[in-house]
Amino acid sequence: MANHKSALKRIRTNEKKRVLNKYQHKTTRNAIKAIRVATDKNEASEKLSGVISMIDKLAKKNIIHANKASNLKSKLTKHVAAL
Repeated sequence: MANHKSALKRIRTNEKKRVLNKYQHKTTRNAIKAIRVATDKNEASEKLSGVISMIDKLAKKNIIHANKASNLKSKLTKHVAAL
């Protein structure tokens, strides 16, 4: 158990951030999956810009690595273009 007031606060803030990061990451993964499953090119291309924005936000907050974000965006763009 923490011995200092600041350590107790750090535990609380870490938990809040962990839950928020988990939510944002899971939401993005579900959106990516929706694009990969989509068969209509128009529908997938409409969703693509929103998903790329979500991926960029995760990379900016260091929830995912910048290179992983770049790879995801590239693969999704290629997938949508091939539909």
